[in-house]
Amino acid sequence: MTVPGTFRSAVEAKDLAAITGALDPGIEFHSPVMVKPYLGRDAVAALLGVLLEVFEDFRYTDELAGVPPGGTNGAAPPAQALIFNARVLGKAVQGLDLLRFGETGLVTGLTVMVRPLPAAMTLARVVGRRMEDAGEAGGPSGTQQA
Repeated sequence: MTVPGTFRSAVEAKDLAAITGALDPGIEFHSPVMVKPYLGRDAVAALLGVLLEVFEDFRYTDELAGVPPGGTNGAAPPAQALIFNARVLGKAVQGLDLLRFGETGLVTGLTVMVRPLPAAMTLARVVGRRMEDAGEAGGPSGTQQA
């Protein structure tokens, strides 16, 4: 079982094995640039591995924690938002990782949002090329990437 904070610590350490260990086997990852989500631990871990290489000077700056609607009695798993700054090919990026946790404490949902648009477009191009080079042509939800 993991707890909120494990994913953050693993990302900050750039420890892909620890990141992968914090992910639920059925995780759903929503990218800021793809319509369909990436599904499953292996697909998401491959993408996160590329992001670890692409982001320069990545650092979390803020953290927000809460519970999903209807979970105020403490019975529902927590949710967490991690705000970050980084650079991609020298362009400043601001972003947010929205994490949802399952009953086991593993990350079951990860939604990433980034801004500004020119940096998001650069990120999409760089990550897309690296995923293709790594043989991840299956892309999100097993469909071909655009």
